[in-house]
Amino acid sequence: MTALLIGYARCSTDQQDLTAQRDGLAALGVAANRVYVDHGLTGTNRERPGLREALAACREGDTLVVTKLDRLARSLPDARAIADELTVRQVRLNLGGSVYDPTDPVGRLLFNVLAMVAEFESDLIRLRTREGMKVGQSQRAFARQAAKVEPSAGSASGGPAERRRVQHR
Repeated sequence: MTALLIGYARCSTDQQDLTAQRDGLAALGVAANRVYVDHGLTGTNRERPGLREALAACREGDTLVVTKLDRLARSLPDARAIADELTVRQVRLNLGGSVYDPTDPVGRLLFNVLAMVAEFESDLIRLRTREGMKVGQSQRAFARQAAKVEPSAGSASGGPAERRRVQHR
């Protein structure tokens, strides 16, 4: 039986496009009908149907191909678990054209460094998202307070509406 190249691509949101990853996998020799995808699922979620199908499609001697390690996993423990599973099953892992060799100490080191960088990027994204949400909440609170300070037309005395402006520095 001839060894196959099995591709996996993932994007985190439904608005993102997989074209660049599909093109990258094709350039690495993966046939279009052997590419498994997850659309709208984060790499931190191990419950990904496309990944499950890609791993199931891999047989001894095959190679799982991803364009970048962060498309496969976003945490060091998850990346290690996937790599270990592939190693036990004698399936190679190709990361953007570089084949991961679990028997080589330098290969293991580089894999772990790449996985740590992927995890770090994921942590930064979460941090920026939380910061953005805090800014949005404070802006909405400011807008609500400004709406309370500026009453609508008319006043109790029947004269023209008094308008107070609040300046925040």
